[in-house]
Amino acid sequence: MEAELQSLEDRINALAKLCQQLRAENLDLRQEVLVLKNDNKRLNEKVEGAKARVDALLAQLPQAEEEAQ
Repeated sequence: MEAELQSLEDRINALAKLCQQLRAENLDLRQEVLVLKNDNKRLNEKVEGAKARVDALLAQLPQAEEEAQ
């Protein structure tokens, strides 16, 4: 009986340790997600800015061709 109780206690302790590890990992992953979301937002803003500049340049091309003729 005592061996069974000791085995159960060991399993509970292992489970508690695993739970703590998973909570710590979950926190790390949440923080990483926030960093990646911020990076993604920043990069999307850069892409949108580049698109706007390209659109502005493309809008000028027909004018440049007409002026050259």
